[in-house]
Amino acid sequence: MKSYLIIFALLVTAGIACADEVKPAENLPALINAALTNNPELKSSQARWQMFANKARQASALEDPMFMFKLQNMLAREPFVFNKDPQSAKVIGISQQLPFWGKRALKQEVAQYEAESYKWAIEERKLELTRMVKETWYQIWAVDKGLEIVEKNLRILADFVTIAESKYSVGQGVQQDIYKAGLEKSKMLDMQITLHQQRKTLEANLNYLLYRPGTTPVGAIEDFSLPQLPVTAEQLNETAYDRRPQVKSLISLANKGQASHRLARKDFFPDFNLSFEYMFKEAVATDMVSDPGYNMFTLGVTFNLPFQQQRRRAMLAESTSETDMAMEELNGLKNSISYTINDTLAQMERRRKLVELYRGGIIPQAEQSLESAVISYRVNKVDFLTLLDGRMTLFNYERELYESQAEYMMKLAQLEAAVGTDLVAAPAGQKTAPSAAVPEQTLTPPPAADGSEPSHHH
Repeated sequence: MKSYLIIFALLVTAGIACADEVKPAENLPALINAALTNNPELKSSQARWQMFANKARQASALEDPMFMFKLQNMLAREPFVFNKDPQSAKVIGISQQLPFWGKRALKQEVAQYEAESYKWAIEERKLELTRMVKETWYQIWAVDKGLEIVEKNLRILADFVTIAESKYSVGQGVQQDIYKAGLEKSKMLDMQITLHQQRKTLEANLNYLLYRPGTTPVGAIEDFSLPQLPVTAEQLNETAYDRRPQVKSLISLANKGQASHRLARKDFFPDFNLSFEYMFKEAVATDMVSDPGYNMFTLGVTFNLPFQQQRRRAMLAESTSETDMAMEELNGLKNSISYTINDTLAQMERRRKLVELYRGGIIPQAEQSLESAVISYRVNKVDFLTLLDGRMTLFNYERELYESQAEYMMKLAQLEAAVGTDLVAAPAGQKTAPSAAVPEQTLTPPPAADGSEPSHHH
């Protein structure tokens, strides 16, 4: 019974140790969702948008009315006596500042366009976070594949050492071959150490993006196939102009500049102040004067004289420059998007062809060449350097295969960020929603900045 218990305890301990070593497989959509939910920079952007959305609510509000109470024409020698002088009175009044017609609506329009630009900035930040998570994900996958290749090559080198030692023991080989095999093994171990360090760095970067402890382990990443993109660069450009949040943000800023220009033109007209006063009087009956003490009221309107033309012309020039700046930034962004799409598609096509070439031709041929070299070395037809060269050639091609696969997926993530949508789940060739209003055209009313959570665009 003691023996059985000891064996059972050892099995349980070994099982727990294995469970600790094996990390669960990761899920890319779950990691992206965690980044979009927890990242503090994104939360900061959302708070900034909420701030400007609340400012938009204030923009069209009237100033508070002013209430007035005064004691008018009091006698210095008899204060608070109202029946000695007919000019003494108690006065109450109220006044309200009214901007010129249309100014309030334009102020709200300007504030709403500004808030809208920050809302689209949130969506742009989400695209950037998604891209960075995907890039880090595929880099980790490539490092893991590199570690697998290194482990396989360490086993191959161990076999080479065994072959070299057996040949040396029977006088058919040289001791230098054993030393060369040991040197190659040390190089592989050096590369293994470097790859382990790279994985820890990538894990820390992924944990940073997900806003979780830097020591959180990242599990295994499953293999994947390269998706096809049956779309043209023109279709991707159209999709980017329709869906890219940064495009919409710059359009909102251009619309804000146009609304500011109309508001500046309204500033050439005066604002008004309406007032009403009511005087409470008391009857006066003295030897000098007699007054029945009728109550009185006063209505008034005042307005500013817009004589400061230089300041107002500067406001017009400022709003024009703001619109021009946003429009030129928009043109520059569209040009950058077009370049990014064409360049990324070309690089993706190159990587896809390399993957097909490595899988279908180069790697099988390199494996056959290495196998032939091993057989020939056993019968002294090739030297040990030829054997090592064949092994290194296969190793490099396998690494380039996995690096090309990872690079293809990273370029796809960059392309999705440039276009503004998930190209695998929702192909860009599909019909997209109408784009936002172009600033040169008739302005569309901005959406109400109600402070609600912006929709997700992936």
